[in-house]
Amino acid sequence: MNIRTLYSILGFTFLVLMTQGCKKYFQVNPDMRTEMDSADKVGQLLVTAYPSTDYFLFGETASDNATDKGPGAYATNDVARGSYYWEELTRADDSYSPSKYWLDMYKVIAAANHAIEAVDDNGFGIKGQQFKGEALICRAYAHHMLVSLFSKAYQIGGDNATYGIPYLTTPEKNAIQNYDRGTVTSVYQNIEKDLLAGMKLIRGITFKSSKFHFNEQAVNAFAARFYLFKGDYDKVIQYSSAIFPENNFKQNIRPVAGAWKAIGNPNQQFGSSTANYNLLMANVFTRFAYSSGANRYGGGKLFTSMITEKNVTGKGFFQYLTSTGGDAEKPNLNKYPEYRADENYYSVQVLFSADEALMNRAEAYIYKGQYDLALKDLNDFAAVRIDAYDVSQHAITQQKVLDFYNTTDIKEGLIKTVLDFRQKAFAHEGLRWFDINRYGIEIVHKYYDSNMVETTDILKKDDPRRVFQLPESSSLSGLPKNPR
Repeated sequence: MNIRTLYSILGFTFLVLMTQGCKKYFQVNPDMRTEMDSADKVGQLLVTAYPSTDYFLFGETASDNATDKGPGAYATNDVARGSYYWEELTRADDSYSPSKYWLDMYKVIAAANHAIEAVDDNGFGIKGQQFKGEALICRAYAHHMLVSLFSKAYQIGGDNATYGIPYLTTPEKNAIQNYDRGTVTSVYQNIEKDLLAGMKLIRGITFKSSKFHFNEQAVNAFAARFYLFKGDYDKVIQYSSAIFPENNFKQNIRPVAGAWKAIGNPNQQFGSSTANYNLLMANVFTRFAYSSGANRYGGGKLFTSMITEKNVTGKGFFQYLTSTGGDAEKPNLNKYPEYRADENYYSVQVLFSADEALMNRAEAYIYKGQYDLALKDLNDFAAVRIDAYDVSQHAITQQKVLDFYNTTDIKEGLIKTVLDFRQKAFAHEGLRWFDINRYGIEIVHKYYDSNMVETTDILKKDDPRRVFQLPESSSLSGLPKNPR
């Protein structure tokens, strides 16, 4: 086995941050072994066990939510262009890039591992065990995001022996330790082990800012997503239903065409830390709110048409849309309020929502053949997104689904409905890329040269470019790159 160090996996940039800029990057001393002498300090450390960057720029731009608008008055961000062209983006110093996200997730994992070790060494009573549960879930989440972006999508009932990502379960103490990428199977096994162990320990935990920690509702939402990707549909239904035991999802999802429409610009409501529909949130350094429309490679007129076009209900979802500078090729969904501090831009982003959990459950119901329950969830989802909703006109039925998608297979039609609803409702939230890869959806990107001559490229079902490449610096460890 090749000798691999944690610092090589994360890259030289992370080593510099750890040794020269840990105060700025971690906000705490990364070597907590001599300082973790209370449960409260473990809790303080876990504040850093959540994302501080996002994957939206490269994930959304690589998907069919983006287009090439051609030469003109548009920003030419290198990460956006490279993502749109499905190129390898491996430099760690590129802001908002896959490599930056890789580094950030391993920072999350490092903080979680230090917290787990501190509790294992000291106990810290019930509170300490609860914080260990939070740390285990944070570790599981970070690895799940990494394997979902840097490895091939989990194949339900298929071969998952392809490259995974290094699953780290202990803090780095020695100058040299051995690591390998494992397989997608082994990574999923480790995620499940951490997730289930964390769920048992976290029961009864409370936080001052509960929406910025893995509270019990957020953990159930994570479990529902994980088991959806894994194809364990009974558990998807179990964990999504546990979020609102009274099954009142409709009253607890985003009131897009109701209260939000009445207020106007919804970005403050979208990122509300008191709203029932937001289950887990994070403050991240990002300019996605600005760049999603302003970039040449991003949302344009076609994107606007996609999210507002008529769907199976017979009407389109209401969306609060504006455009930068009045340019229709620069649409803005107004989901993320953008703030500036210390010459950086950041925003509050939603990592898990009740809305996603409801759609995950609907998808699981379909695969269980429980079509009436799936239709109930789909109708509840649509009812709060249709302006002037009228059940007699807009209610979804099996026949409507068959007619709209021109199919005789109700399962196929309902899955298409879920995917369509998810693409429209969760546009610019990073979920579309996962659906594209879970289902092997082929997408087409068009390109314009300086004379507006158009060419196209197709991302086919088994195209290796569906998997983002590991950072350039990871080669120092001998970690194998993703095939191209």
